[in-house]
Amino acid sequence: MQTNHDASLTSAEISQLWGSYQNDTLAVCVLRYFLEHVEDNDIRTVLKYALEISQSHVKTLTSIFSDENFPIPVGFTENDVNVNAPRLYSDAFVLFYLQQIGKLGLNAHSVSTALSARPDLHQYFMECLNEYGNLHGMANDILLAKGLYVRPPYMPYPDKVDFVTKQRFLSGWFGKRRPLVSLEISNLHDNIQRNSLGTAMVMGFSQVATSKNVSQYMVRGKEIAAKHTEIFGSILREGDIPVPVSWDSEVTTSTTAPFSDKLMMFHTTALIAIGMGYYGTSMATTMRRDIQVHYSRLTMELGKYAEDGANIMIENGWMENPPQAPDRNELAKK
Repeated sequence: MQTNHDASLTSAEISQLWGSYQNDTLAVCVLRYFLEHVEDNDIRTVLKYALEISQSHVKTLTSIFSDENFPIPVGFTENDVNVNAPRLYSDAFVLFYLQQIGKLGLNAHSVSTALSARPDLHQYFMECLNEYGNLHGMANDILLAKGLYVRPPYMPYPDKVDFVTKQRFLSGWFGKRRPLVSLEISNLHDNIQRNSLGTAMVMGFSQVATSKNVSQYMVRGKEIAAKHTEIFGSILREGDIPVPVSWDSEVTTSTTAPFSDKLMMFHTTALIAIGMGYYGTSMATTMRRDIQVHYSRLTMELGKYAEDGANIMIENGWMENPPQAPDRNELAKK
């Protein structure tokens, strides 16, 4: 079935296109720098693919904005990356970063696809979804081949189907805590993985930031991510469940900035927003009350950290204004 009218972009479609442009222009800068320093040829292949799809997305998004007479966002440019800066992260970190980018791309573009009414945009985001699925699969294959893939914990299969009969299944503060269920283990494991990546990333950013405020912000972020990792790990260890290793050792001692402070701040605050979303999902699918309280408390901490980051970006003129509805009251005054 074909539509017989030219529909303007909806607010949902604008939000997804604008956000995609910001993320893809950032990815082009970061991946170009990684590609300049990667030594492993297998990882280089995945990096090239990731860079190609990000560059292709920027080209397509620019065309869409132009066709709609919509102002093309600034995003991130060559001024935000120095590909000749010394290596800041190891090849192993880059590979794990690519795996996470694939996973985040799958999540983000599934939402974009669902929010798109126009057939051309629905098709575009479906293609993006397929590309990020390929990227995630490629990174997984190499992580497995190199023995670097961090599998979620194994657990014995149940020997029968059972039903919950007591309210203490939901408790967790007093008395004996019940063992973790599989979804709770999965959430804790994934949140540890993302925080481990964040710890290593902002550790590197703290070393190379040119602004003292940005450097201090990154140090604070490293401490927050490390604390969250420890809290989630302690819950797993209490149940005699293995905890994933950290990636701190994959950061070099370089103090030369490969990225602008603007890019590093945006990257950090974007990861915070993603982390808050995952915490919300984890809280909604966790049934032990003590773990729910942890997610609620830590989400509030991330929210305050994100707000402080936004203030730094605003003070420095780094925060690009997202598309917003007109202020009818102000228009009426004019």
